[in-house]
Amino acid sequence: MAERLETESRKLLGRLRDAMAGDDPGQARLDKITHLIATSIGCEVCSIYLFRDEETLELCATEGLNPESVHQTRMRLGEGLVGRVAQRRQVVNTADAPNARGFRFMPETGEEVFSSFLGVPVQRLGEALGVLVVQSKEAREFSADEVYALEVVAMVLAEMAELGAFVGEGAAMGARHSQPVMLRGTVAQEGVAEGHIWLHEPRVVVTNPIADDPHRELERLTEAVEELRVGVDKMLALAADKEQAQVLEAYRMFANSKGWMRRMQEDISNGLSAEAAVEKEQSLARARMGQATDSYLRERLSDLDDLSNRLLRILTGQGSDTGAEMPADPILVARNIGPAELLDYGRSLKGIILEAGSVGSHAAIVARALAIPLIVHADRATLEALNGDHVMVDGEQGIVHLRPDDTVVTAFRDKMAMQAAAVERYASIRDKPAETLCGSVVSLHMNAGLMADLPSLQGSGAEGVGLFRTELQFLVRNQMPKRSELSALYARVLDAAGGKPVIFRTLDIGSDKVLPYMKPNDEPNPALGWRAIRVGLDKPGVMRMQLQALIRAANGRPLTVMFPFVAQYEEYTQARAEVDKAMEREARLGHVLPEKVEVGAMLETPSLAFAPRKFFEEVGFLSIGGNDLKQFFFAADRENERVRRRYDTLNVSFLSFIERIVERCAQTDTALSFCGEDAGRPVEALCFAAIGLRRLSMRPASIGPVKSLLRRSNLDEVRKVIADARHRGDMNVRPAIMDYLRDQK
Repeated sequence: MAERLETESRKLLGRLRDAMAGDDPGQARLDKITHLIATSIGCEVCSIYLFRDEETLELCATEGLNPESVHQTRMRLGEGLVGRVAQRRQVVNTADAPNARGFRFMPETGEEVFSSFLGVPVQRLGEALGVLVVQSKEAREFSADEVYALEVVAMVLAEMAELGAFVGEGAAMGARHSQPVMLRGTVAQEGVAEGHIWLHEPRVVVTNPIADDPHRELERLTEAVEELRVGVDKMLALAADKEQAQVLEAYRMFANSKGWMRRMQEDISNGLSAEAAVEKEQSLARARMGQATDSYLRERLSDLDDLSNRLLRILTGQGSDTGAEMPADPILVARNIGPAELLDYGRSLKGIILEAGSVGSHAAIVARALAIPLIVHADRATLEALNGDHVMVDGEQGIVHLRPDDTVVTAFRDKMAMQAAAVERYASIRDKPAETLCGSVVSLHMNAGLMADLPSLQGSGAEGVGLFRTELQFLVRNQMPKRSELSALYARVLDAAGGKPVIFRTLDIGSDKVLPYMKPNDEPNPALGWRAIRVGLDKPGVMRMQLQALIRAANGRPLTVMFPFVAQYEEYTQARAEVDKAMEREARLGHVLPEKVEVGAMLETPSLAFAPRKFFEEVGFLSIGGNDLKQFFFAADRENERVRRRYDTLNVSFLSFIERIVERCAQTDTALSFCGEDAGRPVEALCFAAIGLRRLSMRPASIGPVKSLLRRSNLDEVRKVIADARHRGDMNVRPAIMDYLRDQK
């Protein structure tokens, strides 16, 4: 019986292949396919619905329903049984369709006489393309074998659609990867860019979804899986640490899974090629991944997805090097990317679009350091984009325009031209102070993390480096850097600064920055866990090594060190003591000591704002870490889009809190700066200056816009606008400030 069903399935796929062999247009092919499926399965109706846009399905071909309803019948995602199949990406199989939950009666199709309904999603790698439906007058549920056969056919239809087999008139049958697409994501690094797509992992194209010789396909699968297993075993043998080995053990478990292998073998026996069988299982895994709420399950499904990609590359021979030439203006597209891989691309990239990632990820840190616009959480980016596609990245709004039409191109280029003109204006004031109309001077510094950042020190007009992130040199390596390597790097940073001040922040790891060679901690809330100064004090070996490297790099020059995430006075005194010990040790070894050493702390937790007065008297300087401080002040995770955008920096409560810190530092004559994304936003920077902050540190590209606004503003007037807003009981001063600025134009 099983052999007979397999034979029938192979026969049907063989007929489908023959139907595709001619030069028929897309509509004729669809019509042939619906006829073939209906007659092969023994049903009165077979219909194919395709998406015309993300929310709308269209009846594109039918055998058995009213032919005049083709391209006329449409439904929203989730509407009717067909819409339900598309939305949930799950099979609907019922003997009594008219009385099934969600049924929608469509009189123009004449489907009311058909009781039985079987709908199967047409999907590829988790992307829903449409729905394949069969119906009959007989009230019966379709058998498991019939459901499986239709799923196999739906897989082939998806591959055919990807290869452009059904191109015709209308949106639903438009050529794939040819229409303009707008993707929305989250801004991880601001900026705008225009260029052409470069896929970090080129798409694997399955050109032969139907098997000519099932026995040969089974042999090909067996050989490829064996090659995959050997490769995983080799990687496991070379694993650098226990954590990496655990990940590879999960890979090996899947590679040796009998269930995975059996399902792919069954798919081949039913007529699919080895590649199509692998992709069918991968599509199902991605569909489950999208619905999984458990993080562990999502990670395991992601492992299976990655393993499937490796297997497909072995079967097709389509490696990462496809021979395609990187465009001159590449916009990188990837599901995710590590910091070392991103650094390999360097400044050649014009922009980056990631499906995964986060605003605090390692990739985001590198993108900020390289000043490359980055958008994360851009769903479907790798599915929609092809190498060489024209793309425009709006890193201000978090929007990607893929294959934009002329209207979008014109508007976007106008925006870029305006920004370019502004940059020219900023260049004219580069060497002028950020002096306001009332005579106040604000010192503007830049954030950095790579040697590649340092040329911006001159070009941006920054007065120094207000924050040099030292963790990047640890994050991009597979093992702990040596003290001599760090010392040489820090010395080059000071050399490149040309005498301008540089504040080195000691290693800020933990939370979203986990070193690849250190054991990650299973913490329920890493942002509030074992990170930054807490790691340094509990495991002082790395801190001491880094402090020694900094002292040697100074080589008699002034040295400024800042400790991150200090939450209480005691942590600062302990860290300060480590600096003193390092100085004493270097003196005993005969090394040249810095001319002077300043030691400060980042104020990123509300608790430190209420530290004893003695702390403010002792600390060399304070830098408000705005990104973390805001998330802790509002109890809103900055990685969580659902909550982080609810809370504004110019909220009266937060602004008043910053003002309290300013006042405490003024009482003890403690140097204070504000460091973070908000410092580089002109309106926020203006308000910070108005409440007393006289030193701001930001990305280099933000210095010009901030300086421009400050030089055109009177802080006394801005301070009055803020005071009036408070007096009125406003929750936020932004509306009042924006009104004031509009009046100044």
